Amino acid sequence: MDQRRPNSRIATASAVATGQSTALDPSALKVLRNTYALLAMTVAFSAVTAMASMALNVPYLGFWMIIPYFGLLWGIDKTKHSSMGIVLTFALTGFMGLTLGPILNAYLQFRGTGTIVMALGGTAAIFFAMSAYTLVTKKDLSGMGRFLMIGMIIAFVAAIANIFMEISALAMTVSAMMLGICSLMIAFQTSAIIHGGERNYISATVTLYVMLYNVFLSLLSFAGMGSDD
Repeated sequence: MDQRRPNSRIATASAVATGQSTALDPSALKVLRNTYALLAMTVAFSAVTAMASMALNVPYLGFWMIIPYFGLLWGIDKTKHSSMGIVLTFALTGFMGLTLGPILNAYLQFRGTGTIVMALGGTAAIFFAMSAYTLVTKKDLSGMGRFLMIGMIIAFVAAIANIFMEISALAMTVSAMMLGICSLMIAFQTSAIIHGGERNYISATVTLYVMLYNVFLSLLSFAGMGSDD
């Protein structure tokens, strides 16, 4: 008798039980490709606006950047199924690049280019590591959603409070929280794409971009602290 059929059934059952599959669903693969393509373009555009901001010595907006930031997020959510959603996505990422310019100028003046290069390298490493882990293991991380949302809210409120309080220890704590939460959010968002929880590549792109932005700022803070010695 043929013993291979029972073995194949066992292997298939094992793959299903562990939540793994041999290939991505075609619709998920399409969303993933579109997300990475748009993310690459928006990161490049953000880099251009950041360099323009540095050259023009645009002042740091601080608390006031929140108003256009949330306004653009709201607009993207309302138009994410149309071409206007793409336009607003570029508007958001371009704006965030502008806000990054004054921060980079300050680090260049007091810390040098090494700090920025380290933060950029660390950001790229975290993105590729978290994405690769999720794509290879194909684990469903949807159960992390509530935990990550609560953590993000706490970190955001603490960051806003520290704009006025200016406590260095709190700033480092917020940076550590943001680094951990945003790194996990990269894996969470990637998992949502491949498991069907996210089917809009514009929303996925915005989420990943904001996480990369926060990871970069957090690493920049730690690299700057390390260079004080």
